[in-house]
Amino acid sequence: MNHFEQTLSDEKQQELLEKYDPEAGTRKLKGIAGWIAFTGLLLFSLFHLYTGIFGTLTAQLQRSIHLGFALALIFFLFPAKKKNRGKEFKVAWYDIIFAVISVVVGAYWPLMIDELVLRSGNVTQIDFFVGIAAIVLVLEATRRTVGLPITIIAIIFMVYAVFGPYMPSVIAHRGLELERLVQTMFFTTEGILGTPIAVSSTFIFLFLLFGSFLIKTGVGEYFNDLSIAIAGRSVGGPAKVAVFSSALQGTISGSSVANVVTSGAFTIPMMKNLGYKKEFAGAVEASSSTGGQLMPPVMGAAAFLMVEFIGGISYWEIAKAAAIPAVLYFTGIWIMTHFEAKRIGLRGLTKEEMPNRKEVLGKLYLLLPIIAIVLLLSSGMSVIRAALWSIVITVVVSAFKKNTRIGFKGIIDALIDGARSALGVAAACAAAGIIVGVVTKTGLGLKMANGLLDFAGGALLPTLFLTMIASLILGMGSPTTANYVITSTIAAPAIILLGVPDLSAHLFVFYFGIVADITPPVALAAFAAAAISGGEPFRTGVESTKLAISAFIIPYMFVLSPELLMIDTTWTYLIWVVFTAFTGMIAISAGVIGFWMRKLHWVERIAAIGAGLCLIYPETISDIIGLVLFAILLALQYFFKQGQMPKVQH
Repeated sequence: MNHFEQTLSDEKQQELLEKYDPEAGTRKLKGIAGWIAFTGLLLFSLFHLYTGIFGTLTAQLQRSIHLGFALALIFFLFPAKKKNRGKEFKVAWYDIIFAVISVVVGAYWPLMIDELVLRSGNVTQIDFFVGIAAIVLVLEATRRTVGLPITIIAIIFMVYAVFGPYMPSVIAHRGLELERLVQTMFFTTEGILGTPIAVSSTFIFLFLLFGSFLIKTGVGEYFNDLSIAIAGRSVGGPAKVAVFSSALQGTISGSSVANVVTSGAFTIPMMKNLGYKKEFAGAVEASSSTGGQLMPPVMGAAAFLMVEFIGGISYWEIAKAAAIPAVLYFTGIWIMTHFEAKRIGLRGLTKEEMPNRKEVLGKLYLLLPIIAIVLLLSSGMSVIRAALWSIVITVVVSAFKKNTRIGFKGIIDALIDGARSALGVAAACAAAGIIVGVVTKTGLGLKMANGLLDFAGGALLPTLFLTMIASLILGMGSPTTANYVITSTIAAPAIILLGVPDLSAHLFVFYFGIVADITPPVALAAFAAAAISGGEPFRTGVESTKLAISAFIIPYMFVLSPELLMIDTTWTYLIWVVFTAFTGMIAISAGVIGFWMRKLHWVERIAAIGAGLCLIYPETISDIIGLVLFAILLALQYFFKQGQMPKVQH
């Protein structure tokens, strides 16, 4: 480990995760219950490895078995009450009953598949009760692992599906009989067993497993060491370390809060020790960790869902398209932390505070699995095969040195941890399937899209703004995968109706759904960072939003200029667009922070933000105006700094 010691104990980290990340709050089981949970988690992972190697089962079988495993394990591991998380040693009697019913629900399709196929949608009384049980179990499991927001949304959508005739005429529909609703939800591939759970039961699980194996090799800690070695000596080094390490952590983490707690345990104390205010230190980590969900290749597992939701596009095309916007996002935060450090006169780390560069570089081999998965995916290999080979490569690479070697016990632990991390995702995807099923059957998505367009007068920018607000609200408190499913189902269609490319529209709502993690009032990532820094939570959220200002601009950029997503463009034009975007980020960052080469007058701050917006807007005239303003401001900064012109009075 580097010179800086971890100031948060493992127990404290777990406590913060349980408080701000519902997916982390499991029981601590012992004895027979512990062995049952251990065996269940191990079998869960082995099932997915088996189907990944030898081929997935038919849709209903793969998805229902995945769902049954997840539900049973959730009721075994997650207590009903939040206050009992991490404390309760015994499984409540009613949770044992729920777990048994979950096994029955998961086994129903495999046992009855011939009859269910022959009946072709005709639901018997037993089918009806099994379907009802599946819906109730999914909602309760989602509440326990993910929280109330998505659970309430799913319930509202089902109420809408049944009581459509009594709704306002704008959104009214004929309504589905309860039997028809149950049939759609569990006995077709349009509800609980729909696209979200399909992706969860194949791609997402294996990538979570890959991330678990990476963590076992110590790659998470290595990201911190590597970041310090690269950025630690620069002005305000620890803040830049937080940005860099969080970008790297995003490749293996599927949660903004988990990213904050793991990397923030090191970076936030470093920033405070160097002189950053508590709220700013927490905000740097929160905004950077949230950005990790936007960073290819994994993108919080949402990239795999996009492949299915958009259709006709490969995973690699999505990862490639998301690369430039993600780099722009982190560049914006990096520049702001640099200007803030210069504004308050912070130093970088001293040589004594730095880790041994030779030791750090000697562990570069730990990055080979990440490089391998990018190369495998870019070569056209299927996502499942790429994930499997990457797991194998991780185990092989870990054996290079004794202190990173996983061993048999480490492999078992990785399989257990990977399965555990998949539980919340599976529940969220099942609940999201309920929402998608209702939207598909009732046409609600199109009605909401048309309503949004009418309210915006059919104009693009007002529609984008309203869609942004909707995505921020829908994304509050939801994990990445469910977040994307909800926003893409409800908000994205409005933009698509205006002729915006599907990929641009889906990334637009995805960005704003993710940014909800640092946008008050429900800013879970910011609140977790505040708990580490000791800062005021709401102010940390406000600072996080300010630092992540680029996330509120970039989506507009790639909708107005899809070239940023490398869609139908030439390299010459792409270089120009990226250049003006980066230059615009510098100007906006200076304007927001109020410092460039020196403190800015309020007039200069407004001019800097204006220049940045002109440079970011994809028009030749606006680019010229922005470059002229940028050059003037830069010249004034230089002359004022050199003392050749009078100082600006504040």
